[in-house]
Amino acid sequence: MGTGKNVMVFIETRHGKIADVSLELVSAANGLAASLGGSVEAVAIGYTLHKELETLGRYGCRRVYYTDDERLAHFTSIPYAKTVVRVIREHQPGVVLFGATTMGRDVAPRVASTLQCGLTADCTDLQIGEHEIKDVRYEKTLMQIRPAFGGNIIATIVSPESTPSMATVREGVMKMIDPDPAGTVEIIQEPCQVADDDFLTEILEVVSEEKQVNLKAAQIIVSAGMGASDPEALELVRDLARLLGGELGCSRPVVDSGVLVKDHQVGQTGTTVRPNLYIACGISGQIQHRAGMSEAKRIIAINRDPQAPIFAIAHYGIVGDVKDVLTKMIKAYKTKA
Repeated sequence: MGTGKNVMVFIETRHGKIADVSLELVSAANGLAASLGGSVEAVAIGYTLHKELETLGRYGCRRVYYTDDERLAHFTSIPYAKTVVRVIREHQPGVVLFGATTMGRDVAPRVASTLQCGLTADCTDLQIGEHEIKDVRYEKTLMQIRPAFGGNIIATIVSPESTPSMATVREGVMKMIDPDPAGTVEIIQEPCQVADDDFLTEILEVVSEEKQVNLKAAQIIVSAGMGASDPEALELVRDLARLLGGELGCSRPVVDSGVLVKDHQVGQTGTTVRPNLYIACGISGQIQHRAGMSEAKRIIAINRDPQAPIFAIAHYGIVGDVKDVLTKMIKAYKTKA
């Protein structure tokens, strides 16, 4: 990592609003910047976003370098990447963070390739620490933590000589801090230096499709695994979710088998969630799934296998047939309600 002490976040906007993943990264950047002795800054690209960017100050961002151009109203790979590269070269942050989203996964590798610096993808945690290589000790280095080997181990990756250190971070894994209404941000206007020739494609129409379910915002999630994927069991899971005012989730095998669409998937390759209550029905609890829901405030696990890994993180475990347990839970809830 270079001499820069500031942590820079690439700000994504969707329909003129800052994406939650960007606010999550700004929130996480506060702790990293404090450890480095620097501050949090951001790079934003778009059109007529000044008012929206003021929101960043409430989450601890001190300055945002903003390129405003009508041609950049919608995401385009090369112009966005060139703009980010120019801002990084000019302001030299020590750490640059991107969301591990479609946009972030497009821009970040282009930026890293141009700057010839390290990039770790799909991180689930970030820390500042020390690292020693061949008797050389690097202090205040970004520790980039992510699942590896199919999620069977957690790897810590460092790039101490990279300038800057860069990482993409999965949505939902960083906790968004409570906004400070008094927080302000300095919006620094950056010139747009991309040429018309950099726009290799023309956007004719933007079509948006809303997700069937918003798991990130759900306070109660009832999830089905393969042990609850047959029609009868799945209907019971739906019924319980509906009764509790929650959302229906599932594990990856349920999606892979075509039972539910990916919008319902919780886990490393799905959505990371932090509900008040998470009920896992017939989910074994492999590390890929646990990585996406282990921060729930209360976890109830139902599984016929008493050795299922999900019980290791559950606050309450019920060993038994999923259909039988769910039927009794639904009946008990209706009786008390």
